[in-house]
Amino acid sequence: MKKDVNNTSVHFVLQGKGGVGKSLVAAFLAQYLAKSGDVVCIDTDPVNQTLLNYKALNAQHINLMDDSRINTREFDKLMVRLLSENGVFVVDNGAASFVPLSNYIIENNAIGMLNDAGRKVYIHCVITGGQALFDTLRGFTELAEQTESQRIIIWLNEYFGAIEHDDKTFLDMKAYVENKEKVHGIIRIAKRNPDTFGKDVEEMITNKLTFAEALDSPDFSIMVRQRLKIVQNEIFSQLEQVPF
Repeated sequence: MKKDVNNTSVHFVLQGKGGVGKSLVAAFLAQYLAKSGDVVCIDTDPVNQTLLNYKALNAQHINLMDDSRINTREFDKLMVRLLSENGVFVVDNGAASFVPLSNYIIENNAIGMLNDAGRKVYIHCVITGGQALFDTLRGFTELAEQTESQRIIIWLNEYFGAIEHDDKTFLDMKAYVENKEKVHGIIRIAKRNPDTFGKDVEEMITNKLTFAEALDSPDFSIMVRQRLKIVQNEIFSQLEQVPF
């Protein structure tokens, strides 16, 4: 069933740990939401504007940082847009600006203002396996404790390893158990065969291509396109279950 996401909604992709796939999540999310209408993509990463490099997404860059501090005027301008313009927004934020941006959102009750203006606000947070597991769990916990929002969407990125510790999966971990009432949905990016699926997805990401571009490209063989289609269907079908 095709969902109606042609409302005014704002999707923040936030996580304090860098290099865990925030921009990848923002790109996947934007592609899914674009199936039902136009999406405005905004890249606020002061260091690596990864989302901006996806030409098909027509992302805009806004520098919210002035040295190590939030540029309040630029953030004010962004907030005015989010409060006054209709449509669906995906805002990708870098690790370097995570703490100051989070503090600014809290101090100015930005989410409350957006909600009062009739905007649905969603916070997307990446949890990854491997060495970054505890850092990303901490980032999620901080977000959950700082906001009253019950629209946090968790992305379990298994690229760096299984998301488990002491025989516990994410659903059994303290970070989730204590904050599960704020979790609106969970998306799993499964780790697949690195010699086939892994290389295919990596090539698509390296070239900053959307699924649609890769599936239409003669540079990808028919079997590569088949595997990418499987990954796309897996991600999009999970997003279909999230009530946006």
